[in-house]
Amino acid sequence: MNALLKAKSAYSAAKAPTRTAKNFEYEVMARVTRRMVAAAQKGQSNFPEFVQALNDNRKLWSIFTADLATPGNPLPAELKGSLFELAIFTRQHTSKVLQRKADIRPLVEINTAIMRGLRGGAT
Repeated sequence: MNALLKAKSAYSAAKAPTRTAKNFEYEVMARVTRRMVAAAQKGQSNFPEFVQALNDNRKLWSIFTADLATPGNPLPAELKGSLFELAIFTRQHTSKVLQRKADIRPLVEINTAIMRGLRGGAT
């Protein structure tokens, strides 16, 4: 391969798109949400899987709130407040779901709405 071809290949555009923080957040949330839905559809036949999926969702929301609380977080204060409220609701509602006193649907709906926001409002 001559020097010109080497230079072209070294400086050509990347084939894979660059992964942004929003894309990563979306992917993780989508994965956790799919696992919650799949585990809920199995019902009581695999309760440990259901518990693990809910626990992973709770951990994800804990990570989000920790990030929201960092001084360098660029989100507007009003949005941060709303997300903190959702995190509190998610934590409380997850406990109710695990006690079999509530349905999982609100947790899935919240995650879906957040994913929609991460994708710029796409449905």
